[in-house]
Amino acid sequence: MPDQKTITLAFTGASGMPYGIRLLEQLLAHQQRVYLLYSQVAQIVARQEMDLTLPSSPKEAESYFNQRYQLPDGQLRVYGREEWFAPVASGSNPADAMVICPCTMGTLAAIAAGLNQKLIERAADVMLKENRPLILVPREMPFSTIHLENMLKLARSGVTIMPANPGFYQHPKTIEDMVDFVVARILDHLKISHSLIPRWGEKN
Repeated sequence: MPDQKTITLAFTGASGMPYGIRLLEQLLAHQQRVYLLYSQVAQIVARQEMDLTLPSSPKEAESYFNQRYQLPDGQLRVYGREEWFAPVASGSNPADAMVICPCTMGTLAAIAAGLNQKLIERAADVMLKENRPLILVPREMPFSTIHLENMLKLARSGVTIMPANPGFYQHPKTIEDMVDFVVARILDHLKISHSLIPRWGEKN
């Protein structure tokens, strides 16, 4: 498939799981290949915010999402938090881009400090060292000075910081509309075409 990209998508324990799940749906619907990672706290947040149980076993998670979205074999791969032989752990086999959505301030700080204690952090570090697109979607307010300094450090290293701040010029009528605004901007930066929201200056 000539337009297919490989995207690493990670969920961490920040509030905002609907953004991450909607992004996953859109990536799969647009026939992108996805490597999915998520933290233990992300599983808690998914239950709290969406009544969604994310399986702890990567194989069970793959089976769950394959059935949920009726995916062809190989389009989605799920990797465990310490699965160091996953493709995302090495610069010899990097994805085309990575998105952490939602991104905790702890994960953001670990990436800024170059820590690699978990696969999510290592995958992000690979993106940085291989000069591949890395998008972080923090959902936090207010930001402390430490948060801002870490974001500035990462931005200076080429990371795209995209806080989950929906716009309102498209006159959203539902929560789903506001989620789609953020997801649409992420897809724009991944250079994946979509029609989730009307663009500024264009009619619906």
